[in-house]
Amino acid sequence: MIERLEHAALSVTDLDRSIAFYRDILGFELIRIIEPRDDAMLGTIAALPGARARIAHLQLGGNMLELFEYARPRGAALPSDRPQSDIGWIHVGFGSDDVPADCRRLREKGVAFLSDPVEFRPGVWVVYFRGPDGEVCELRQT
Repeated sequence: MIERLEHAALSVTDLDRSIAFYRDILGFELIRIIEPRDDAMLGTIAALPGARARIAHLQLGGNMLELFEYARPRGAALPSDRPQSDIGWIHVGFGSDDVPADCRRLREKGVAFLSDPVEFRPGVWVVYFRGPDGEVCELRQT
């Protein structure tokens, strides 16, 4: 039986830049970096024959974020104007104990937000921001 959400994965253009963002700005702990190997496992798993990628595992609050930088094949960037209403995974959410304060702290570090924090319902604050490749992230306080 499926027990839990084990991790979320994100394909990125620059693994080192994304590690720095998620580790140094958002507070994740870098667990490991998996360097490319000359084998067919990744290609088989992802149905991308000949695929090659550097992979990083980061952890925050017992949850894992897996970052992939594909050297082969290189993926296409998400359109910068991709709306949240498009079909598919649209953002990853992070818990916060003070969304307005975290928003101010992240803005000081150059993080781009889609809006100011909003009290979505009484006591529930939400704000979306962009990661290094334009991926949308959410801060949520309940």
